[in-house]
Amino acid sequence: MKRALVLASVASMIDQFNMPNIRLLKELGYEVDVACNFVKGSTCSDEKVAALKKTLTEMGVQCYQIDFARNVLYIIQNIKAYSQTKRIIKEGKYDMIHSHSPIGGLLSRLAARKHRESGTKVIYTAHGFHFYQGAPLLNWLLFYPIEKIASRWTDVLITINQEDFAFAKKKMKAKEVIYVPGVGINTLTFEPGDSADTLRKQKREELGLAEGSIVLMSVGELNKNKNHEVVIRAMSQLKDKNVHYVIAGRGALKVHLEALAEELGVGKQLHLLGFRTDVRDLFKTADVFAHPSFREGLSVAVMEAMASALPIICTNIRGNTDLIDEGKGGYLFNPSDVEGAYLALKKIVGNNNRSEMGVYNMKKAESLDVHVVMDKMRKIYS
Repeated sequence: MKRALVLASVASMIDQFNMPNIRLLKELGYEVDVACNFVKGSTCSDEKVAALKKTLTEMGVQCYQIDFARNVLYIIQNIKAYSQTKRIIKEGKYDMIHSHSPIGGLLSRLAARKHRESGTKVIYTAHGFHFYQGAPLLNWLLFYPIEKIASRWTDVLITINQEDFAFAKKKMKAKEVIYVPGVGINTLTFEPGDSADTLRKQKREELGLAEGSIVLMSVGELNKNKNHEVVIRAMSQLKDKNVHYVIAGRGALKVHLEALAEELGVGKQLHLLGFRTDVRDLFKTADVFAHPSFREGLSVAVMEAMASALPIICTNIRGNTDLIDEGKGGYLFNPSDVEGAYLALKKIVGNNNRSEMGVYNMKKAESLDVHVVMDKMRKIYS
């Protein structure tokens, strides 16, 4: 039987982005192993990680712990992770290795160099290069050389947005560079159904939101990159008490964001929900989706919001510009531009055609469906 290893730095990368790939490999007749850091670094809760391991085990997938650090500068920990990766690859005798995330991708490709000589194929998916137009110089100095060197040990380099694809085609040394639009989503599960209005009412009551409120929603970890602060500041300029900002996610900036909202007079309009397992239902509660990140590869949250028929305000960064068409599906602004965020928010709140924008996004999301993406992955794996 053919054998494949799916590897990522942390368990949340497997859970959120790789389960369709694993199922496809099983369908294609592969015996599949998964390796990542199941213990530390995940954005998932411990309970979610335990559930992931249980699901993988029930699928007949062997799980391996690798002590990857999320920071490339944690040299000693990553040397240990490299040794663990090298041993797993040597013992596994894999026909194919599909790796993800910068550190996991680097160490697995480094460990698999000699195995490629005996026929092992190495695939790497870049979920958004850390170097990009407008990225800090340090990112270019650190991550660009690493990715360029590692690309020499890569049979197929998969990029998930057009900016990375064009750059990789020009600069990287992989045998083949392929564009795949993200990891795919099951669009049918997000489309508003007959019960959408009832669910919307129930969820709003649960969250303490009046039915007439305009609900702005974000999904993502409360960290600097997700940049929720710019939306809070924009909302304070809007001076509309009927607009509420709901964020599903947890993170280190929770106290800071709450204090900022209080300081700006919109404390009662900010609702930090923490980690949620009902995001799909929360989309039906919202009127607008906001995605103000500084950096993304191709946001699953934005794709899910599109499939949920929501209009979107988001930053004009790589990935987002692949998804949202200005004036048709929403409005874009610069990540550091509070005034631009305010204008985008003002336009979307005052737009009587928000539902038409949502329908436009829902139709566009069909090209991002998991079945479309898996057809592309099937060709790559085959």
